[in-house]
Amino acid sequence: MPDHRREEEGDVLVKPTTKKPRRYKVLLYNDDFTTMEFVVFVLLRVFRHTQASATRLMLTIHNQGVGCAGVYTAEIAETKVDQTLRMAQEAGHPLQCTMEPE
Repeated sequence: MPDHRREEEGDVLVKPTTKKPRRYKVLLYNDDFTTMEFVVFVLLRVFRHTQASATRLMLTIHNQGVGCAGVYTAEIAETKVDQTLRMAQEAGHPLQCTMEPE
């Protein structure tokens, strides 16, 4: 049984409220050096996109300059940003990846 407490205000049943965690968009940015194939690879590997959605998003990033790879809680978004930047650095690509509140 849930833990509900009765308030003295006329026997009003007050349920404790929990706040949903804030969510963050993980953004990838276009540059003139990172290959389209590498961006698709990152979207497949880190963000678990399908081949079709990774290709569509890569084209959005290429044409519009930025694209949202996914929306996550803060800790998961930070991890995905770190993984992406590490993979890009190891592959010698200047791919930029950030997170911002949804």
